[in-house]
Amino acid sequence: MKGSSKNICTKKGEKQEPYHVVHKLPPGDSSYVRAKHVQVMSPVILCHRRLGSNSLVEKDPDAAIVWFWKAINTGDRVDSALKDMAVVMKQQDRAEEAIEAIKSFRDRCSKQAQESLDNVLLDLYKKCGKLDEQIELLKQKLRTIYQGEAFNGKPTKTARSHGRKFQVTVKQETSRILGNLGWTYMQQTNYAAAEIVYRKAQQIDPDANKACNLCLCLIKQAKYAEARSVLEGVMQGKLSGSDDPKSRDRAEELLKELEPWRQSVSPPSPTPAGEPSLEDAFLVGLDQLMNQLTLFRSRRLPIFEEISPYRDQLAC
Repeated sequence: MKGSSKNICTKKGEKQEPYHVVHKLPPGDSSYVRAKHVQVMSPVILCHRRLGSNSLVEKDPDAAIVWFWKAINTGDRVDSALKDMAVVMKQQDRAEEAIEAIKSFRDRCSKQAQESLDNVLLDLYKKCGKLDEQIELLKQKLRTIYQGEAFNGKPTKTARSHGRKFQVTVKQETSRILGNLGWTYMQQTNYAAAEIVYRKAQQIDPDANKACNLCLCLIKQAKYAEARSVLEGVMQGKLSGSDDPKSRDRAEELLKELEPWRQSVSPPSPTPAGEPSLEDAFLVGLDQLMNQLTLFRSRRLPIFEEISPYRDQLAC
């Protein structure tokens, strides 16, 4: 243990970095700061003015949750405390509790934090197998885009992935949400609804992964000729992600599955009577939204006013 201290404790005469800077933790001694310390720290020897030389700080998720609760109840960085606590709860197999916490306390959070909380909720719903809740929340996120409220009214937002920052456009976000909605419909074996959603997502921002999912939806509905046509874009390298080995392998597997029906021609299946259609105002609104993205200036475009009366007609 003495040897490991050389990597953390500065030598005599050297400039000592602040404790929170070295370990990328927030400074201070508030409830939220204490929660972060026991949430992320691994067992290591630390040099810190309060802990003293060679003090041991260990991860303690349960203690972190307690401190996050204290932070929320005292108004200490509530946006971050609620989101971080939900993440820790999920890791501790307390996803149901995390869902209730977000629903109960998100009204204490800022408007800017709501999108992040929605994303955490989607992960929690997925872990709990709550498909209906996932669909409803994804539709709500689409409504936010319709109303011009995505990204707080801005045309792009900064996202992070694996420590890297990049810009995401409203168009890309819409396609991503539609892709997630299509996947959730697939989990419900509602392949007709999933097909419609994936087709729209591909019109907006096509990629190989969604193409493979769309192909599977078509196979499940015995639309073999259409499924084969969808895969051509992947096999010919025309779609984003076509060069990814996983997407390529999956496309090849789907082609093998289609081999017995090489000569088949399958007409489009009509929407069963009595079932809500995803076409109507939902898809019309998306078409016009995409056509007007270059004019995305006001918080609410004319098309949003037109589709507002029909927003709740999205398929369940």
